[in-house]
Amino acid sequence: MKNQNVVIRPFEVATDTEKLSGIWLDASLMAHPFIGERRLIEQRQLIEEKYLPNAETWVACRMGEPVGFISLLDTFIGAIFVAPDLQGQGIGRKLIAHAMVRKGELSLEVYTQNQQAVRFYTALGFLEVSRRSTDDEGLPFENAHLRLNG
Repeated sequence: MKNQNVVIRPFEVATDTEKLSGIWLDASLMAHPFIGERRLIEQRQLIEEKYLPNAETWVACRMGEPVGFISLLDTFIGAIFVAPDLQGQGIGRKLIAHAMVRKGELSLEVYTQNQQAVRFYTALGFLEVSRRSTDDEGLPFENAHLRLNG
């Protein structure tokens, strides 16, 4: 693992919003091509204006620069994203571990088409609780609900 140089700190709306929404967009374009670039670009504004400021968000930084984040709604992971060029280096694992220490249990929903994410969560011990055939907007993108107990 190469995450030793990663520091996790609280989200700062004034300085982090644009950088984190950029990480979200870059990672989403890579992980969720089935959603479509136009829809993802439109959702970026919601990420900046609604989701980031209304969640308990923690920022993973390397040399002071944000490289990933996790947003929590109580014990539910609303988002976890790592800059695409830094994925596979343990940053996501460190964010999950940080959230587990704080919450004791975690749950999330993941697009089943995002096999890389499904494998990541399964490797960390998340178990599937249920599935639904549509996403939050009613579009035909299957989601799995996963849970990790401490």
